[in-house]
Amino acid sequence: MKKHGIQLQSGDFVLTIMTLILVIFGVIMVFSSSYYSSINEGGTPYSYLIRDIIWAMAGFALMMLLTVVDYRLYKKIALPGIIISIGLLALVLTPMGTEINNASRWIYVGPVTVMPGEITKIAVIIFTAWFLSRKSNVIKSFFTGVLPLIFLAGLCGGLVMMQPNMSTALIIGGIIFAMMFVAGINLLYFAGMIGAGAAAAAALIISDDTGYRMARVMSFLDPFSDPQGTGYQVVQSLLALGSGGLFGLGLGNSVQKTLYLPEPQNDFILAIIGEELGFIGIILLMACYLVLIWRGIRIAVAAPDRFGMLLASGITIMLGLQIIMNVAVVTSLMPPTGVTLPFVSYGGNALLLFMGSMGILLNISRNESAERQDKK
Repeated sequence: MKKHGIQLQSGDFVLTIMTLILVIFGVIMVFSSSYYSSINEGGTPYSYLIRDIIWAMAGFALMMLLTVVDYRLYKKIALPGIIISIGLLALVLTPMGTEINNASRWIYVGPVTVMPGEITKIAVIIFTAWFLSRKSNVIKSFFTGVLPLIFLAGLCGGLVMMQPNMSTALIIGGIIFAMMFVAGINLLYFAGMIGAGAAAAAALIISDDTGYRMARVMSFLDPFSDPQGTGYQVVQSLLALGSGGLFGLGLGNSVQKTLYLPEPQNDFILAIIGEELGFIGIILLMACYLVLIWRGIRIAVAAPDRFGMLLASGITIMLGLQIIMNVAVVTSLMPPTGVTLPFVSYGGNALLLFMGSMGILLNISRNESAERQDKK
């Protein structure tokens, strides 16, 4: 009983606090950034705020629940989980999928919108961790260790690309490749995979008959060449960041959110943060993310077993990739891709994904703490 009590009370306190700080900050910024959009769409400034608070509360409940669920149980759902997620990705491409802004990424289940792409991220992490932890040397074999995961990345990435959603496809592929690197893949195999992945991405852009992907690339290279067309969103984002300067215009004082920057509460919320809180505000936000990533790495290193190490690594990799891609898009370092800023951007599916993932990390850290107590 004593050991059980220690396990229930232990965990990564810093990770918990940083997660809550980011979520609360996100709710504040969603309200600020969506103020005029919410009035324009529904006649009230509070619609996005209310929904974001509800999702945040649901996310907190999920995080607390997964904190007490033994992470080793996920081994049992690794295979059925990835099969179900692939099925949902395929279902999006049927009439059951909902098309918004020329993309079909959603399935409506009553009043709730489900994004299979978000579910696939965590399903891929759990499956890859299970697959690579069954035998410690499986990653050394190309045919039995590397090739099946390349096939998985291609299958999931291909289905996501058909939505189309290139950003999620890149994140899913990046998670799988990075987890293989952590597991100890042969560096020649790894270099070959990176080269093949880059070539495949270039081929997908060039072969797009609609010209949609190429237009995105061109707008990224020179968004001011078509400021009222393909480069509009990026131009408005850069104007917001430039207007904010070092200290910002003050919370709530953004100009770009007054219906200039489309849907500012979503992918480009960082631009509003930069405009209202300035460069200093963005630096402080990035510092919070760095602390969270550091805690994730620390939990992975100290995990009780290989499955826990790979699971924690995958979650931390997902978090890092999503932050990097969002910042790169907002600052015009890569084409617009529709990647949300973890814990901060509006979006229930993404918030549940990341808060639930933090719950898994907390459970791994608690098991590590309990094991350390047992050895004393």
